[in-house]
Amino acid sequence: MPHRKKHSALLGICLLLLAVMCFATLDTTSKRVTTVVPLMMALWGRYFFQAVLTTAVVFPIKGLDVFKTEHPRRQITRGVLLVSVTGLAFSSLKFMPVGEFTAIVMTVPLLVTLLAARMLGEHVSARRMVLVCGGFIGTLIIVRPGTQVFGWPLLIPLALVIVNAAFQLLTSKLARTEDAMTTQFYTTWIGTLLTSIPLFWFWSPITDTQVLLELILMGVAGGVGHFLLILAFERSPAGTLMPYMYAQIGFAMLGDWLVFQHVPDQLSMLGIGLITLSGVAGGLLTVYETRQKTQD
Repeated sequence: MPHRKKHSALLGICLLLLAVMCFATLDTTSKRVTTVVPLMMALWGRYFFQAVLTTAVVFPIKGLDVFKTEHPRRQITRGVLLVSVTGLAFSSLKFMPVGEFTAIVMTVPLLVTLLAARMLGEHVSARRMVLVCGGFIGTLIIVRPGTQVFGWPLLIPLALVIVNAAFQLLTSKLARTEDAMTTQFYTTWIGTLLTSIPLFWFWSPITDTQVLLELILMGVAGGVGHFLLILAFERSPAGTLMPYMYAQIGFAMLGDWLVFQHVPDQLSMLGIGLITLSGVAGGLLTVYETRQKTQD
């Protein structure tokens, strides 16, 4: 039995690493696509192709049961929040390198820690508060308020962090009662519907085959990434997986270098390192606190 659990945990970690690789691919491709097509078209492509892929996978398994939900309003709200997160992400990527952007977004788990304490009444230890502060100091080092590096576009990823934290909290609530495939199905089609409405004003014919393939890649990367994430959390506890989430920063920096030949400067690397260290330490602290509770 212990060997089987160890094997399952290792498989979960591998699935998670593949998932964050997909998310880094999505972000890198999005940054390129939004330079040649309107933002709303990029958003629509990301959701439409993901929705088609999700339906092709989920419908044969769930059938009409995929529509069954105890919280339709929460499902709609989750879809709206994720569209907002994606819109803010695409807007951020027009102004920021992928690596630095990803590092700032990875402070979301730290912000969720504070919100959980405030809104859900969960206890937050002093050590965890130190890690939260460390993550936000890393963010300040990257954006550098008061210098020429800082500008209004850098407020976009900070807004993204707040909206994404709300999305994560709602996802956590839904996960207690809703099937993951049902939630994924609703979210992608709500996103497709919301992003289809503005196409009347923003549609632009795509004549470049490479751009069309990149739009499809965005949807596939997002869909596959989310399914791999679900599979990972089915096989390993969240506390075990969280430290490995920060591998997405490394994949994002690699994509940024391969596609845009960008390498973060020394101060940005310091901020990225501080965020990564705080996040990984937070994940390890979760594992330690869980074991302590089990022993008690």
